[in-house]
Amino acid sequence: MSYPLLETINTPADLRRLPRTELPRLAGELRSYVLDSVAKTGGHLGSNLGTVELTVALHYVYNTPHDRLVWDVGHQTYPHKVLTGRREQMCTLRQLGGISGFPRREESEYDTFGVGHSSTSISAAHGMAMAAKLKGEDRKAVAIIGDGSMTAGQAFEALNNAGVPHGGLLGDLLVILNDNDMSISPPVGALNKYLARLMSGSFYASAREGAKSVLKNTPLYEFARRFEEHTKGMVVPGTIFEEFGFNYVGPIDGHDLESLIPTLENLRGKKGPQFLHIVTKKGAGYKLAEADPVKYHAAAGKFDPAVGFVKSTAPAKTTFTQVFGEWLCDMAEQDQRLVGITPAMREGSGMVEFHKRFPTRYHDVGIAEQHSVTFAAGMACEGLKPVVAIYSTFLQRAYDQMVHDVAIQNLPVVFALDRAGIVGADGATHAGNFDIAFTRCIPNMSVLTPADENECRQALTTAFRHDGPVTVRYPRGAGAGIAIEKALNALPWGRGEIRRSGSRIAILSFGTVLYPALAAAEQLDATVANMRFAKPLDHELVAELARTHEAIVTVEDACIMGGAGSAVLESLQAAGITTPVLQLGLPDEFVEHGDQGKLMAMCGLDAAGIEQSILKRFGARPALVRTAANQ
Repeated sequence: MSYPLLETINTPADLRRLPRTELPRLAGELRSYVLDSVAKTGGHLGSNLGTVELTVALHYVYNTPHDRLVWDVGHQTYPHKVLTGRREQMCTLRQLGGISGFPRREESEYDTFGVGHSSTSISAAHGMAMAAKLKGEDRKAVAIIGDGSMTAGQAFEALNNAGVPHGGLLGDLLVILNDNDMSISPPVGALNKYLARLMSGSFYASAREGAKSVLKNTPLYEFARRFEEHTKGMVVPGTIFEEFGFNYVGPIDGHDLESLIPTLENLRGKKGPQFLHIVTKKGAGYKLAEADPVKYHAAAGKFDPAVGFVKSTAPAKTTFTQVFGEWLCDMAEQDQRLVGITPAMREGSGMVEFHKRFPTRYHDVGIAEQHSVTFAAGMACEGLKPVVAIYSTFLQRAYDQMVHDVAIQNLPVVFALDRAGIVGADGATHAGNFDIAFTRCIPNMSVLTPADENECRQALTTAFRHDGPVTVRYPRGAGAGIAIEKALNALPWGRGEIRRSGSRIAILSFGTVLYPALAAAEQLDATVANMRFAKPLDHELVAELARTHEAIVTVEDACIMGGAGSAVLESLQAAGITTPVLQLGLPDEFVEHGDQGKLMAMCGLDAAGIEQSILKRFGARPALVRTAANQ
């Protein structure tokens, strides 16, 4: 396809030189280009198609990058990347060495704030707006946040803070609520556009302030204030944002450049906190995505835009997410106390079928990870058995609640941690590298690391039957293809198992790296233990392997620092055993985005990498001095 107008836009400055009449044509080309790009690389689709006009309007009206645009989550910034000098790099999107699927400060000066998780935009943009005031700079800051992200507490904490003066200063902040869930009927007709322009224009503001000055200190002032508030509230749902101290405008059609641009121009000229409510459609302009925004939220890989997503005819391996979803339904049938909780990840966490079959026991709390954990704690206090399905990376946001509300009270809450370890194309913001380290240090908390699909089902059953808090971590995608037993069998608590007997080297594996560890052990004739538990650790097995082998190697698809390997070292030290230990895992750095398998190999966690690391450290025939303590 050709994009004659889009190809002339290399920076937003080029965009701002266009006559306004050309912008709809540019938006059309931009939408086609984004669709064509995602079809070649995979990535988020519906959200990006929904922000095309908004992106064009923002870069047209605001003097970027001098004015700051802060995108919430950032999965809707592909149009932004195209317009800010990265058009030719879109073919590398989310690939190793290519551009990120999210904003990154090191990637472009137009990416003013690195994101990947939700509900941070207002806080960051408010910080930038206040910094500009303190530095005496004439600079605007804009936060673009979706209606889903507004369910998180941090968004309201930021609104509460941004709407009041600090030392007499108010930041020049615009919050744009991108409402794409159709929870509010789409605005239609000339009247709505007129009201939006009127309320954002100088006439409305001056008339409003003039009336205030005339009526102030008279009995009519409070009446007028309430009349304005409630009259405006009948037309627009903005009263709550006005109460936070923002001037509310909208809702307006976020795909209508004729309405959007004049409104943004009016708001850019205003001082203090402003709030613009726009309504957009996920997947706008692509009928397949408009019809099924959930399905077309993201493309896992390449597809034909003319045909849409097509299911592969090849038999697919069962994913760990599917294992969890099936286990959840089976356990719910057996135990009426089970309740399932998710912070806005029904599809991602595999809870669709559970929601259908057990609607009263299913709880989606929105993008509110902190609330999900304390909500689970409250249920556990009343004798229920909550299972919190949450991505490993998102549990980081509820760490305080996990410690204070669950662990200190030793409540039986199961945390099913999907996307543990490297996640691939989504990169560092979504990687679950740290959960072993940050959970095993919490008293009362247990940590299970199943090696495959069947053991994942067993680990979930084990965790559910335990009377205390437990995390069960499992990676994105499929495992080794192990057959899954239908029975709800539990694992022996705190016990590992020997999966291969060898000599000299003992490999202690935690999680799905068991299978590359077994492959490496075949080449080295090493012993392999599937440890299953990072906490409680099988101290007897660790000590026995250390006493009967010349070296210990720990392997985990998690960070080395503070991880399961560190637990093994602590155990050996406590027992006075000095057998050499090599720890293999994820390095002390944020791993880039890219193919999951390639990234694991880069980190030395494939079979060849494990073998080479062992040979490099101990040689083909390590001659190690054994102390009396080892005998």
